[in-house]
Amino acid sequence: MELLDDKMRVWTDSAKFVKPNPGVYVLYNRNKVPIYIGETDNLEKTFENYVDTEFDGDECLQKTSSYQRIFEDNPKEIQSKLIEDFRNETGEIPSCNSEIKVETQ
Repeated sequence: MELLDDKMRVWTDSAKFVKPNPGVYVLYNRNKVPIYIGETDNLEKTFENYVDTEFDGDECLQKTSSYQRIFEDNPKEIQSKLIEDFRNETGEIPSCNSEIKVETQ
């Protein structure tokens, strides 16, 4: 289930070569199931941190095998919409987003 209009990329092969722009990203497990929808003001810094620290020891995020990303000036708004759309379609939120509260309007 691909959530963004971006090609699916292998995690470690290209994660360090992202531009330092704000954006939204979706992390997928090996079965191509979305496990996390994230946002950041600097994709390069966020991804480098994830690669260098193996997701800060987060066992849920360590299941990442591929990702999609888009550059967006308003990443928090896009992230909230993607999580809400995912919840409406599947009845749940991505497993690693479980501690994030999604604001609904």
